[in-house]
Amino acid sequence: MTRPEKVTFDGDEATLTGNLFLPPEQAPGVVVAGTWTTVKEQMADRYAQRLAERGYTALSFDFTGFGESGGEPRDVESPARKVRDIHHALTFLAAHPAVDGERLGALGICAAAMYMADNAAHDPRVKALALVAPWLHDAAICEAAYGGAEAVATKIKIGREARSRYDETGEVDYVPVVSTIDERAAMPYEIDFYLNPQRGAIPTRPNRFAVMAWPEWLTYDSIALAPRITQPPLIVHSDEAAIPDGAHRFHAGLPGSKDILWIQGIQFDFYDQEPQVAIAIDAAVGHFGRTLR
Repeated sequence: MTRPEKVTFDGDEATLTGNLFLPPEQAPGVVVAGTWTTVKEQMADRYAQRLAERGYTALSFDFTGFGESGGEPRDVESPARKVRDIHHALTFLAAHPAVDGERLGALGICAAAMYMADNAAHDPRVKALALVAPWLHDAAICEAAYGGAEAVATKIKIGREARSRYDETGEVDYVPVVSTIDERAAMPYEIDFYLNPQRGAIPTRPNRFAVMAWPEWLTYDSIALAPRITQPPLIVHSDEAAIPDGAHRFHAGLPGSKDILWIQGIQFDFYDQEPQVAIAIDAAVGHFGRTLR
């Protein structure tokens, strides 16, 4: 088992904390990140460790305001801020002596697929991209996922009101990320991964969502990024998982060589279950082997 080295590096607003998984020799480097509202221990560490066992130096880290990283306000899902954090993570990784800085890849799980793609669209240091069970949305997909245009408009409205309260008072309005009883939750239904202490309900991750995040999240257009991705991308997804339409549309918009692998499994299987994690890792290792080596 590859044991990580605890590392810190500078972000725009705060010091970021990560786990660096090291193979025996200098190797290509891969930045790994998991889905929205999560910390590195929930899924990114698992993928980073597996990559290191297959010969890659892999960095998982907590975004600004999450987990062990600094930054205020806490637990605010800001795509723009997370994209900047990925850029800084790559800067750290490229300079590390265990990394061949000319061979850098990025792996994003679920929502981090959007953020990794966004950074790759303007960061030529990224030579390869792997998107696992990607949540890739635009306005149309958000309307379909969140109950229609009126429901989305309501969330944007309450998010802007929460942002105004924060600016005036410094107080953050939180709701649960996942809840079976609170209809205000970001995901108001039962999800075993997030509620089960044997899976993703870990002490380092509070089950809270900053309401002020809704406007930026719901107006973020990741589908429009596809034509700007010049690096070779790999998508691993399932028609049973979250918004496969987003993956289909994103893949169709990619301009160059591209790979897509469709397997079975629900969204949360890709976070910690077999065979989904193993299949995704095998595909990513094969992809990085062709593109980074």
